[in-house]
Amino acid sequence: MTTFEQFSRQWLPEIETEMRTLLSGEPPVLRGMYSMMRYHMGWENQQGAPEHSPAGKRIRPLLVLLTCQAAGANPVRALPAAAAVELLHNFSLIHDDIEDRSLTRRHRPTVWSWAGEAQAINTGDAMFVIAHLAMLRLRAINIPDARVLNALQVFDDTCIRLTEGQYLDMSFESRTDVTLDEYLLMISGKTAALLSASALLGALIAGSEKLDAYRAFGYELGLSFQIEDDILGIWGEEALTGKSATGDIITRKKTLPVLYALDQSGPVAERLRAFYTREAPLTADEVPVVLALLDKLNARDYAMAQGLSHAEAALSALDVAAGDAETIDLLASLVRRLVGRKR
Repeated sequence: MTTFEQFSRQWLPEIETEMRTLLSGEPPVLRGMYSMMRYHMGWENQQGAPEHSPAGKRIRPLLVLLTCQAAGANPVRALPAAAAVELLHNFSLIHDDIEDRSLTRRHRPTVWSWAGEAQAINTGDAMFVIAHLAMLRLRAINIPDARVLNALQVFDDTCIRLTEGQYLDMSFESRTDVTLDEYLLMISGKTAALLSASALLGALIAGSEKLDAYRAFGYELGLSFQIEDDILGIWGEEALTGKSATGDIITRKKTLPVLYALDQSGPVAERLRAFYTREAPLTADEVPVVLALLDKLNARDYAMAQGLSHAEAALSALDVAAGDAETIDLLASLVRRLVGRKR
């Protein structure tokens, strides 16, 4: 029985090779632009020398390959799509870092923080286009034209959903009346859309007839994944998550636990709303007070229950998708490893 770790060890080098091929071979005059992309991917340092830095979990491209195999095809046929979704994800991160004014990502300076905003925007734009060119490489491995066209439609629909989600996320920063329904719409675009597309693309390339089930699987997994991130952003262990354990509180980020707590009635919720609606920023000394209010309002328990509910929905969609039993089990194990991550 192959484990998810074994599958990852087998296919991550193939994914990396596919992406490196797309981000290499430029003329010397353009080396600076492509070097910024390779830096963001963790392959080079700021001077353009080879480096091996943390590069993320690569969950999305692995999901493409897993659903391709689950639907009965060799994962190698989905490698261009796997590279495409990871490059699309990283394009969004380059731009997100600029929009969020983030100085670090994965314990390294963000591209814009040392190369400047203008060059970072252009670098992100280039990666966006290269992600589309990656999808077109499906033609070179004889994927039927109709499937390639459908895959590109899925890919472009996902791009719109990503930007819609980011718009909502940024607009929430200046609002004090964000609802739980609006939050779910935001994470449906910002997080769930790409995971849904990843699951769908692998199955589509393989020729599955259960595309709706694979799409639903990825979508529910994405919602659960984001809710888990919301929990980690408040109660996670900084040494393990790589993020400040108080960052989401200090910035008064509108995440699921916070929105649930703010939606409650009574004096405890009123005290919490006072922190989130006042003009003066929160201080580090006030973080424990906010955490105590969230605990009194059962915010973490609510978020954990919601995350688990979406994880169960993802597993139910897998039952409908059927396919290769061993790979379906691997996909189910992925759901379980992403829910309840170390806190």
